[in-house]
Formats: sequence, structure tokens, C-alpha cells
Amino acid sequence: MGAECARAVPPAHARHPACRQPNDSGCAQAQADIREAPREGVVLEAGWLRSLGRPASPRAGAMSDTFSAWDYAVFLGLLLVSAALGVYYAFVDGGQSTEADFLMARRGLTAAPVSLSLAASFMSAVTVLGTPAEVYRFGAAFLLLGVAYALVVIVASEIYMPVFYRLGVTSTHEYLELRFNKQVRLVGTVLFIVQMILYIGIVIYAPALALNQVTGFELWGAVVTTGIVCTFYCSLGGLKAVVWTDVIKTFIMVAGFSSIIIQTSHLQGGLKTIIRHAEEGGRLRFWDFNPSPLQRHTFWTIAIGGTFTWTGIYGVNQSQVQRYLACKTRFQAKL
Repeated sequence: MGAECARAVPPAHARHPACRQPNDSGCAQAQADIREAPREGVVLEAGWLRSLGRPASPRAGAMSDTFSAWDYAVFLGLLLVSAALGVYYAFVDGGQSTEADFLMARRGLTAAPVSLSLAASFMSAVTVLGTPAEVYRFGAAFLLLGVAYALVVIVASEIYMPVFYRLGVTSTHEYLELRFNKQVRLVGTVLFIVQMILYIGIVIYAPALALNQVTGFELWGAVVTTGIVCTFYCSLGGLKAVVWTDVIKTFIMVAGFSSIIIQTSHLQGGLKTIIRHAEEGGRLRFWDFNPSPLQRHTFWTIAIGGTFTWTGIYGVNQSQVQRYLACKTRFQAKL
């Protein structure tokens, strides 16, 4: 009966204790637990499923479900540093006295901070929360998006960036007016504003919701605090404050990712164990060349489709283009 149960449920869960019982009721209960898990919320603990609906006994290395003093220190510290950068760049070197100062940082930035800012600007909470869930449910083929990124870098740096940089425009919408007319520029501007309002609403709400669900941190407190601080440092410090704040956020995100990887590896017995579990669960299938557009993840939908998607972001999206046009030379922008 245990073998039949192993075929009926995902391999990673086939080691549920009930699956080794010699009667049907045990296996049926195991499958019922797994079916109910997405609704209740589960965590994988030493290879078993356990519900988040009931408190579990404390164990060494377990994560707390409330913010500690250090958590608050990091959260508030990031907000204070961001605000301080806005105040600093509002006054240093004459402040933001001209349009070029505020919007383009006097075209004096270098490749390193701009690169980190480009990476951080679209690595939102949607990406951080959604990508692990996507890989867990549908497999690691999603990582082929790295191929798309490589192609996008070439296209953006060799085709789009030289045109914008040579024209010396502040906004990609200026190009629409130069190439067509003012009405086309207005339409493009309005569409971009609507898109960013919807996008920013989601990327602010998502981390606030995650904090609220995991730690009990006040939902609207996180939304309002984050929104006020971001508006404050952007309004005072201009693009320089935005870029250098992104640099700090990038290092914090990398530190957080690294901490999660290290802690998870420790709890699960090493990376080899994690990779073995992923392989048993059928999540390491990368190469699927099925031409059907109805299949969720294939080489064509991820690598080729992703190239077109991200070219629209890194090639012509104002949030990205404004950053690399602020570099001091075309070579720095290409880097």
C-alpha cells in the first residue's frame, strides 16, 4: 500500500508516516492532509508536512512569528538611512537646483551604483515572494529566464541605449515627440503613469501583507510608512538618492537571501539534501522544447518570451532608462 501511495502523491511527500501503514485509511489520510495543505498553509520540516493552523512545539533554529528587537532595528534603520540620503543629496554640492540635478544626477553616475540600482528597481516583493512559489509548483525551468536576461542586456545596450544617450533626452517619452509628435508623447506618458501607479500599489502592498501574515506587523502601518519614506527621499534627493538607496537595499536583500539559504541548508542537512528532495519532487527539469504556447514553462515561453517582456522594461521603460542615461559616459552606461 505504501508504494501505491507514493505514486498517488508528489514524491517529496511520499515519505509521510501514514504512507507506510499497511491499511488504506492511513494512506488516504496522508493524501487528504496533502490536499488540504495549500488551504491551511504548510512548512516542510525534516521532510514532513505540518500545518500552520496549530502552534508547533518550539525547536532549535525555528523562526519566530513576531518581530524581535533586531528585526525592528534593521527595518527602521533602512527607513532612516533612506530618509537621511534624501536630506543629504538635497543639500550637498548645491542641492537639486536644476532639472539636470534632480532628474539626471548631473549625468555624473558610474556603472557600479547604476547596475545595482537597475537590479534592485524591479526586484520587488512580487519577484521575491512569487519566484520561489513558481519554482516550487512548476519546476526550475523558470530559471531559464537567465537566458532571457543575457539577451536583453545585449539588445538594450547595443540598440536602445546608444540612441537615447546620443539624443541626450531625459525621458523616453521625449523620443516619442521627436520621432512622432506631442500627442503621441502625451499618450505614452499617461499610459506609463497609470502602469506605475498600479505597479507601485502592488509592490508596496505585497511585502506589507507578508510581514502582517508572518509577524503580525500592522498592515497599513507598513504601507504608509514605506510610502511616506520613499516619497520623502525621492522628492528631496532626486535620482542620486534613489540610486544610492537602491545600492543599500541590494546589499540588504543579498544578505537576506544568503541568510535564508544558509539557515535552510543547515536545517535540512546541506544543499545536497535539498537538491535531492527537489529532484525527487520532479522540480529540476529545465529543458522542455515543447512548441505549444499553452504549456506554462518551456524554453520558448521562458527564454524567448521573457526576452521580449524584459526588453520592454530595460530597453524603453522610463524607470530603467533614466538610470543608465544618468551615467557620465556612454561606456559607463553600456557597462
